[in-house]
Order: sequence, then C-alpha cells, then structure tokens
Amino acid sequence: MAEPFIVYGASASGSVPIEATLTLLNLPYRVEEHAPWESKQEANRLARINPLLQVPALALPTGELMTESAAILIWLADAHPDGRLAPAPTDPARPAFLRWMTFVSAAIYALYWIADDPSRIVEREEDHAAVKARLFERIAHCWARMGAELRPGRYLLGDDVSVLDLYVATASRWSPGRRRFYEVAPGLAETVRGVDADPRLATLWAERFPFAAGWER
Repeated sequence: MAEPFIVYGASASGSVPIEATLTLLNLPYRVEEHAPWESKQEANRLARINPLLQVPALALPTGELMTESAAILIWLADAHPDGRLAPAPTDPARPAFLRWMTFVSAAIYALYWIADDPSRIVEREEDHAAVKARLFERIAHCWARMGAELRPGRYLLGDDVSVLDLYVATASRWSPGRRRFYEVAPGLAETVRGVDADPRLATLWAERFPFAAGWER
C-alpha cells in the first residue's frame, strides 16, 4: 500500500483545495489538524512543520515537505497528469493557468494574513475594522479583474476541472464571501457552483467546508 500524503491544515482553510485535489486523484492522504490562529499553543505546535506558522503544508510520501498552496496544487496536478487537473506544459491554456494560480495566491490569498489579525500591521485596535474592510474591498476588486478577463467554459479554463477551479471555489467562500464574489465576477458564478456540486467532492465539502444555512452570506 502506498504511503499516504499528510496534509497539515484545518477545515475551511487553504488546505481544503489540496484535500479536494488528492480526492479527485484518488491518492491516499490523511489530515493533521492545525489551526494556528486559535491559540499560541496551536501556533507553537505548527512551528516544527512550518516556521511561518501557516497552513497548508503537505508532507510527500518521500518525506519531503511542501508549503505554499499554489505550489502544492500545481505540483500535485503535474505529478499526476492522468488526472487532467492542470493543462500540460505545452497546452495553450498553460500560461493562463499559471497566471491565475499565482494571482489567487499572491493578490488574494496573501491578504488574509492581515485580515485574520490586523494587529500584525496596525497597532490601534480601533483601526482594525477599517483595515479589514479595505482588504475585503481589495479582494473583491481582484475577483472582479479575474472575472473580467476569464471567459470560462464549463470550468475556468475550458471543459476540464482543474486545481484552479478548486482553488477559486474555496477562496471565494472566504470574506467578503460568495455573494460579493457573484456580484463582482458574475461570469465565474456558474463555474464555482459546478465545483460545489461535484458529486465526487460531496463528502469532502460536508466534512471540511460544509454548506451550512446562509453560507453564501
């Protein structure tokens, strides 16, 4: 039996698209729960894995550790080409794939390091709400740019689901939330809804990022 991958993450976090990828690829994995934002003790527990105190991280069956969600997703897709979760290096869609994977990671995901704890850059607590509001407007603006430039088919890059779809379907549920995402990027709405409804991921969503009442906010 193949050694499992180990996903270091938490429910509703950036580890979820990685778990979804492993699920679609039918690769064995287990999740080790780490929520460093919950307490200093939890953060310290993660330090031995990622000194930046961030999830996700992925331990490969070889023992090598990867961090950075976009890198993990791209590597998994490229290492298992039969799964067709990324355009091949020679595919005409490859440049757009790399561009938008990096865009989601750098322009959107990175902002949550501040949004989760504005005191990391702003000392006065009375300013935290304004900082978060501006960050969420910036995130909405970035989704709008993506929506304005992509012309999706069934999925963001055509007829095949990719790790980009899994990434966007997860990240678009974080604040400012899906309703705002639908407002600013209406052309992407049906694509992410399709990923939400993928029967192969039904159990994963239910366990790791449930569609509870009012989840779209």
